[in-house]
Amino acid sequence: MLNIHASAVSWQNQGIIIFGPSGSGKSDLCLRLIVEHGARLVSDDRCEIELKADRPTVFAPQNIKGKLEIRGVGIATISSADSAPLCLAVQIVPPQEEIERLPLGQSYQILGKSLPLIKIHAFEASAPAKILMALKINTGCDEKEVAC
Repeated sequence: MLNIHASAVSWQNQGIIIFGPSGSGKSDLCLRLIVEHGARLVSDDRCEIELKADRPTVFAPQNIKGKLEIRGVGIATISSADSAPLCLAVQIVPPQEEIERLPLGQSYQILGKSLPLIKIHAFEASAPAKILMALKINTGCDEKEVAC
């Protein structure tokens, strides 16, 4: 099992792992995906990942399961998913870093497996929508499908 500094949500049973430096907006992005798009929290700030059926699957460490840090508000206890098969990796980059307009074939390696990777500015209003669109593009899933 791998334990990493990242946050994760599940959307339509598709796991999205979000990583970046402390304070970069991981929790805020999870909150917007949950509130605005119906995602479910898997884990905030720390993620445990293991292979299940040969696919990287994300879980929350037991001591933080169902907890989401909301900056300026506090720690919220919310309904959460027990786990999710990872389908997309999201790397938060600083606002001053330029993001390639048409990136090709970016990937994130985890436990010997490759996930599609996108880079994003966390606090852009369109960030959650970009993540869900990347999920659809990279996995071929649409809103009616439930697994990638």
